Amino acid sequence: MNRPVQAERGTPVTVPHLAESLVSAVVAKWIKQPGDRVEQFDVLCELFTDKVNVEMPSPVSGTLVDILVGEGVTAAVGETICIIAEDDAGTAGGAGSPTGAGEPAEAGGGAASDSAKADASMRARYSPAVQRLAAEHRIDLTKLSGSGLNGRITRKDVERAIAEGTARKDGAGENRAPQSSAAAPAPAPAAWIPASEPVVGNIPPVPLRTTGIHLSSNPPLPQIEVQSAGPSARNETYIDITPMRNLIASRTRQSATEIPHAWTMIEVDVTNLVLLRNRIKEEFQRQEGINITYLPFVLKAVVNALKDYPIMNSVWATDKIIVKRDINLSLFVGTEDSVVGPVIKKADEKNIAGLAREIDTLTKKARSGKLTLDDMQGGTFTVNNTGAFGSILSYPIINYPQAAILTFESIVKRPVVINDMIAVRSMVNMCLSLDHRILDGVICGRFLQRVKENLESYGPDTKLY
Repeated sequence: MNRPVQAERGTPVTVPHLAESLVSAVVAKWIKQPGDRVEQFDVLCELFTDKVNVEMPSPVSGTLVDILVGEGVTAAVGETICIIAEDDAGTAGGAGSPTGAGEPAEAGGGAASDSAKADASMRARYSPAVQRLAAEHRIDLTKLSGSGLNGRITRKDVERAIAEGTARKDGAGENRAPQSSAAAPAPAPAAWIPASEPVVGNIPPVPLRTTGIHLSSNPPLPQIEVQSAGPSARNETYIDITPMRNLIASRTRQSATEIPHAWTMIEVDVTNLVLLRNRIKEEFQRQEGINITYLPFVLKAVVNALKDYPIMNSVWATDKIIVKRDINLSLFVGTEDSVVGPVIKKADEKNIAGLAREIDTLTKKARSGKLTLDDMQGGTFTVNNTGAFGSILSYPIINYPQAAILTFESIVKRPVVINDMIAVRSMVNMCLSLDHRILDGVICGRFLQRVKENLESYGPDTKLY
């Protein structure tokens, strides 16, 4: 689907070869428009691959003459997506009529006014996170220009305005409510602590039982772009399908349709692990400057089990099964509006402290949008920390084309029977989805048993380094 390029009008900009396995990318959003002045390395547009989104820099300085691939359209690697008239040679040919070419009229042309209207409507649509942040810092959203898709105002736009001290509402004493229903998200945090609210009558408030320690802090709310129903519309709310959401849908559908899933679960007593972690967490924080969670302990237990059962670390390849030598663990990290899967490379060569540092680094990069393609590639087995959200049971979809995915659910204190006596223990469920073409119940049962043994073997003498 390569479009003809009029090289004489300027320098063609093509989709770069981002990685060995990538053959195409989706143009998510154009940052520059025809007629805009661009300097070398200025960001022209955002590209979405099947792994991660990247910002496409301009290879030259000049004027953007022509956009050949519209937003949301897939372009092959090497395909020209725009034309830039360079300062020296291109000004005579293209600068005079930046929008004069017939090609962009295909996407713009008569639809330009419609596009402008769409942009205007998108700018007026704010996510709950944007509304809440703007309300907290008294930012007038109508004074901001959006850098998101179709001019939508993103959280970064608001944070930039806060840092620069711009777009504040006039009249400091005026306690005007922010535009649209910005007050709606504000009560959300209070919803997590209903037990602390005074109770009618003389009944004292009773603390609620939580599903594990993870709910002791308020999790960040996902940033979802919503469109309020107009006066003439029905009582409905519309959520835009972002390129990332579309990509996740595509990948999960491929996994669910191509891989015959089976599922199993095991229950683990992690009381000793909880005691160990509580004992060392402050010292670890002082030494490493990061918090130690249960996840690195789980990853270490999984890695050691994968060494014993390497078939779990494999992929299906039509007429053969490929067992991976390196153990590269994929993690799922939730961002404000999506989920990404960074990879801990050669996890089998790292100790518990090393895994904790890797988790901290990759999580911060994921939530700040700084993951690179290399951070996302090469995973051979996935561990998903679904317990971080209080889940105690889940049925995960395999991270294609891997053979299995394991979830670590929330740790819950509950009574269990030990030696015919009832004891309160810290328990957790480990759920495994497997590719039934490669794996069967016997091997997966043994693998889960080994993970259980490894987790239950943690104790006061466990070494982190």
